[in-house]
Amino acid sequence: MVVSLYTAPMEDEPFLVKTIKKANPAYGDFLNSEEVKKSAKDAKRMPSMEAEYRNFILNQRVEANNPFVTPTLWQRNGGIPLDDWGDAVVYGGLDLSTTNDLTALVLMAYIGGAWQVHCRFWLPENGLVDKSRTDRVPYDLWHKQGHLSATPGSAVEYSYIAQEMAQIFERYNVAKIAFDRWNWKNLRSWLSESGFSDYDLEHKFESFGQGYGSMSPALRELEALLLEGKVRHGMHPVLTMCAQNAVVQMDPAGNRKLAKDKSSGRIDGMVAMAMAAGVTSNAPLEYVTGSLLSI
Repeated sequence: MVVSLYTAPMEDEPFLVKTIKKANPAYGDFLNSEEVKKSAKDAKRMPSMEAEYRNFILNQRVEANNPFVTPTLWQRNGGIPLDDWGDAVVYGGLDLSTTNDLTALVLMAYIGGAWQVHCRFWLPENGLVDKSRTDRVPYDLWHKQGHLSATPGSAVEYSYIAQEMAQIFERYNVAKIAFDRWNWKNLRSWLSESGFSDYDLEHKFESFGQGYGSMSPALRELEALLLEGKVRHGMHPVLTMCAQNAVVQMDPAGNRKLAKDKSSGRIDGMVAMAMAAGVTSNAPLEYVTGSLLSI
């Protein structure tokens, strides 16, 4: 028995058909050429897909960390979201922070042919200027402009966040909020104090893992939306900062997640956005990515 391994040279342009053929002698035969070319096109537009493409299409062993989204693609989805969501069904992702870090909530609703996005971000009020200097981003300015909320004291006060969550549920037709498990127990008690029933806490909130198993399909959902230009995030400055910092890490099986320890700055908003996109997979058919029908 003879085993042959084909790989494309690293110095070759990775998205050309002639390069693909060097690693795939069955290209155009039992290997579907249209699917491969689509993979190449998507990887060229979405950096987070490039490592996977190089590994599985070109048979190249490459570093599996990539930026999640290019500035150009992010800007292409930067249309101003609608203010009035009416009775549209809303999904969200909540990335809970440690006591003095960024907490992020990203809400999404499918209206007018696109997923409209509204964001909420929280940091402690005390030390906000110092944190701006440390992270080299204008948190203090964003707070003055209304893009970032400052919770009283030197730590993120979950009582404050719970009260804002109650207001959000009053304003929007919220179907599901995905949350990471970090500090959920503490927030849950404050949500109860703010008027959420046991039914709400069990059915409106969904635990969402931060590992490869949960995040990989969520990233695929979000990537598809961005590539199709189906997002309207309004270039929210805090969310945009998180998008610029977001790096994808891949395991040997090709599963991916957003890696906070590999990123150059805060990515909490993109983690929350990925969770929001991921939880829409349980939405009714007309809201699901790939079946975006008029409503």
